[in-house]
Amino acid sequence: MANIITTRKLSLADHDPSKSLTTPRDNIPGLPDFGWRVKLDYECQEKCKPFTTPRLRQLPALIGLGLRYSSYMLKCRRQGRRPHMDHTNPVYHKPIYGCPMGGIGCGTIGRGYRGEFCRFQMVPGIYEHKVIPADQFIVCIRKKGQTVYQKVLTGNKPKCQLKSWQWGFPLDKATYHALYPRAWTVYDIPEHRIKLTCRQISPVIPNDYKDSSFPMVVFIWTVENYGSEPLDVSVTFTFKNGRGNKEDSVGNCWNETFSVAEEGSHEVSGVSIHQTFQDMPCTYSLAATRREGVNVSHKVHFDPCGSGDDLWNDLEEDGKLDSKADKTQRTRKGQETAAAVCIQCNISPKESKTLEFSLTWDMPIIHFRSKGFKYRRRYARWFGDKGDSGPKLCSYALHNYPDWEHKIEEWQNPVLQCSAIPAWYKSALFNELYYVSDGGTVWVDPVDDSYFMGKEESLPTSIIKEYGMFAYLEGQEYRMYNTYDVHHYASFALIMLWPQLQLSLQCEMAKIIRSADNSQRKYCMHGTVGNRKTINMVPHDIGDPEDEPWSRVNAYNIHPTDDWKDLNLKFILQVYRDYHLTKNEEYLKYMYPVTKILIEAAHKWDTDGDGIIDNGGFADQTFDAWIMHGASAYCGGMWLCALKMFCEMAQKMGQENDRIKFAEILNRGMQSFEKKLWNGEYYNYDSSTCGHHDSIMADQLAGYWYMKCSGINESEIFPSDHVKSALQKIFQVNVKGFGNGNMGAINGARPDGKKDISSCQSEEFWVGVTYGLASQMIHADMLAEAFQTAWGNYSVCWEWLGLQFQIPEAFRTSKHYRSLGYMRPLCIWSMQLALQQHHPEFFQSNKS
Repeated sequence: MANIITTRKLSLADHDPSKSLTTPRDNIPGLPDFGWRVKLDYECQEKCKPFTTPRLRQLPALIGLGLRYSSYMLKCRRQGRRPHMDHTNPVYHKPIYGCPMGGIGCGTIGRGYRGEFCRFQMVPGIYEHKVIPADQFIVCIRKKGQTVYQKVLTGNKPKCQLKSWQWGFPLDKATYHALYPRAWTVYDIPEHRIKLTCRQISPVIPNDYKDSSFPMVVFIWTVENYGSEPLDVSVTFTFKNGRGNKEDSVGNCWNETFSVAEEGSHEVSGVSIHQTFQDMPCTYSLAATRREGVNVSHKVHFDPCGSGDDLWNDLEEDGKLDSKADKTQRTRKGQETAAAVCIQCNISPKESKTLEFSLTWDMPIIHFRSKGFKYRRRYARWFGDKGDSGPKLCSYALHNYPDWEHKIEEWQNPVLQCSAIPAWYKSALFNELYYVSDGGTVWVDPVDDSYFMGKEESLPTSIIKEYGMFAYLEGQEYRMYNTYDVHHYASFALIMLWPQLQLSLQCEMAKIIRSADNSQRKYCMHGTVGNRKTINMVPHDIGDPEDEPWSRVNAYNIHPTDDWKDLNLKFILQVYRDYHLTKNEEYLKYMYPVTKILIEAAHKWDTDGDGIIDNGGFADQTFDAWIMHGASAYCGGMWLCALKMFCEMAQKMGQENDRIKFAEILNRGMQSFEKKLWNGEYYNYDSSTCGHHDSIMADQLAGYWYMKCSGINESEIFPSDHVKSALQKIFQVNVKGFGNGNMGAINGARPDGKKDISSCQSEEFWVGVTYGLASQMIHADMLAEAFQTAWGNYSVCWEWLGLQFQIPEAFRTSKHYRSLGYMRPLCIWSMQLALQQHHPEFFQSNKS
């Protein structure tokens, strides 16, 4: 089917895009020509591990942190909580993942490319990295009244349970293709001249604030008989209770059948599984569409821990299930339960038929671990919050998926049809979006109406009333919601695709900025004690789902981030960028006083009065293990950008005194920035005399980047020839100097081309930073270099190390990764913004 090599080990030195293992080479009818495609016998040949051991020379600075953080983790465990970052228990690499399922903020279920159901995130922000053997599709083929073929359509046989089932579908006879939010699997059964295509569709649709929040997925099976004899073919969908942890067998689960018949629509029938996760009711429902020419049957219960013979034999007997009983008794402690839905059809030679399944999960009321507040998931606005909407959800999914697909194709086609951009980029652009839904995401309304009581009808109140509250984790391992220094990179996906979610997040952040939490705690890096949240400063994050997000912010306890030099600036940059892209005058008016508070607070960091803020000699920004002293390219450049943007805002708001004051600071700062940091080729890391002050930082033009994205003429602040020279230097040293240019950009390199090993982070490759750098190159008319740079991310994560759909924050030349499933790689959408700004012709000519 797909011309893909599956056994050769990759060598990065010669792994350019023309040798991509996952870029489609052949046309397969019914599948897109672009996406992440592999045969099911594909196996990642490289072994990679989580990064846990710094270099010996880096250890002394981390010993105190390690001891204090260990003490904090022990305290968490005594309290029955998981630490928000558990460095002693990292998630290990499983190169199995495919496109996850579900809408945004409603919980997600992962899927492996071989068909596994895995990585459940039903409890907000909490992941279970388990494969569930009982969650499967089974095909049964009958000829002349006899079953001639029956197999589970996955390649993984469990060790103990379901031994009666026939596993071992030949993996070389199937192909998987992912283009988020859809995925396809094509199975060929040549001995019976049958081809099956499963199309998985989740309702993730740009600028849609309704269906995109729905907890559902559909599986549309096309069954094609390319033989010469009629056959009866059935596909059975099986699913069990739980999410793959000990709670699955606590008991008190029960199943029941249902049927929904809406006027003018086909009947939908299936089985619901009722259960509770951490005292929050959740109902799984699996269903099928009854239509002319197909038979739908069900099994309301089978034992997913047993041999499976009752279901297997029932299906083998006539290709259907017995459909007995409409409700089961509640399970006892130690028991689990599963259900199944089957669709059977008769297929004549040279004919094809469509079988439609849906899976939904109804968990409308949620809370976080501390149970301080209850929230209503957004989808409950349309389906209610009683927890009895599984049948309606299934019916809605099966009747509306054609509209989803039309909107998805309308959105994606201009990119897919563009011949000026590489094939791998098209795959990366859409598949990296998996994290918008699968980032522990919550999209909710407060259950308590008093949340809005006493509040005037301001912009935040109106936005949150209409669009709800939105939060996603920094990483599936780094469990902090809306980590702002990282969101700065990832936010491009929101502002371009769901701009109202970005504005909602910003409005909540503005409220938190003006709040304080004076409770004292110890910070682990230096053992200092300080306030949890300082008033009029941007927080690091809005909290841990194991605690109480939005209420207790700043779960991060490594550094006191009220002294971080990037957070205030990043809020100002995002406000102006958002305004530029949305033209929302009310938003700018509301945010202006907040940005003034922040820029005045940041100005205090200019310790020598030269117009440039100074870093404090510790890791006081997003590179939180990489120390900056004095003026720095990273923070100093963003400071200049923030000054320029604030002056633009002041002018629009008619605040001339503010504009004059900060324009004067900007003029001084521009001169100091060039004098202190420009070395003739690039901007030095910082203005100190420490050993790495002249390192070549991949993200040294972070301020220039946001100015270009926001439509501001940057050349008077960042001279064009300096920008071009710096980007060329970064490309030659940080990009081309490692893996022959097939690894992305290393964070820091020395002038001689070696790694900067002054910290563990300086020698890492950060996926999101690399995408941001590629975006900067597009803005600077370096298109070829941009795609070569970004290709390194795809080469390493999506091919070399098998990290697809779990993209980490960082990787290293030693094949170690850090923090699987991370927010920052969504920054690829900054590349797309740059392309649309500078090369609109790439996409306009392809629009109908």
